[in-house]
Amino acid sequence: MLLVSAVIAGAAGWICAQIQSGKSLFQQAEASTETVSGNTVLLGGMPVGIYMETDGVMVLSTEQIQGIDGKEYEPAANLVRSGDYITAVDHQEISGKKDLLEAVEEISDDSVVLTVRRGDEMMDVKISPVEYAPSQYRLGIWVRDNVQGLGTVTFLTDKSRFGALGHGIHDTDTNVLMSISDGTVYRTSIQDIIRGTDGAPGSMEGIIVYNNYNVLGTIDKNTEAGIYGSIEQIDELFEEQIPIETAAKEEIVTGPATIRCYIENELKEYEIQVTDIDMSGSEINKGLVIRVTDPELLEKTGGIIQGMSGSPIIQNGKLIGAVTHVFVQDSTMGYGIFIENMMSQVE
Repeated sequence: MLLVSAVIAGAAGWICAQIQSGKSLFQQAEASTETVSGNTVLLGGMPVGIYMETDGVMVLSTEQIQGIDGKEYEPAANLVRSGDYITAVDHQEISGKKDLLEAVEEISDDSVVLTVRRGDEMMDVKISPVEYAPSQYRLGIWVRDNVQGLGTVTFLTDKSRFGALGHGIHDTDTNVLMSISDGTVYRTSIQDIIRGTDGAPGSMEGIIVYNNYNVLGTIDKNTEAGIYGSIEQIDELFEEQIPIETAAKEEIVTGPATIRCYIENELKEYEIQVTDIDMSGSEINKGLVIRVTDPELLEKTGGIIQGMSGSPIIQNGKLIGAVTHVFVQDSTMGYGIFIENMMSQVE
């Protein structure tokens, strides 16, 4: 995050990732999901790199600026709010931070009009920029236009549509669900596991190389029930293609189940217990309460760790949901989402 007078970087706060860049040729898809139909999907559990761009430039906060006269000003105070999206400057549409910075550099008048989306409402806001150096202006707005990190794919449908995470991606500063314009799914290499303890959830650490060669698919939806999109490189991501039937939430029972996740270069199932089922629907991504019981997973991770969100939950041979949250004070426990809720979003 930087003030809108310099490059502004965004980062995914839900997982830790290292980033590299490069250029290569895009690889075409090599497989289809002919074995998947009806209520059957391909089983996930694989980690992926995630990059998403916001739909407009997201406002994080406002800040005071020292003017060329030595006085302090806060030009955007009470005019824009955290969670607003700036979509135009002086009625010229902008698509990202680069456009916004260029528009700020071209300011010559004593006021500028920002077009702002606040929820479902669009509005024009007039701001008086502050001259902080000769012919150089600032608006005093902290912004973000992208988010990136690691997540786990839950399933793939017969139309090559995937669901992942099981919860939405929120901005780390405002806690607002991010409105996205588009996104990309990349291959990732998990480098390390930070083991969780009570009061300090663990995490996966990995490297994502953001180039065309490593593109697996696209993201077009960020919802409270997860992120969704299309996979082009099916064979690359689903090396082991396992069809599995999805379960209605009424089929789920308390008792033994498994989660499928990628730990120490191995994708496998680990034993858990479903300890509670909430049919009320009060929170779309917290219908299940689970406890990790598998000694191997407890030894390696301490339970549920960041980056495990989206890991499939399997019971009685069916996909019943996905891991979504860890209990901060007890890393062996967490929440899961009903697979029904994810499937309703996938199209």
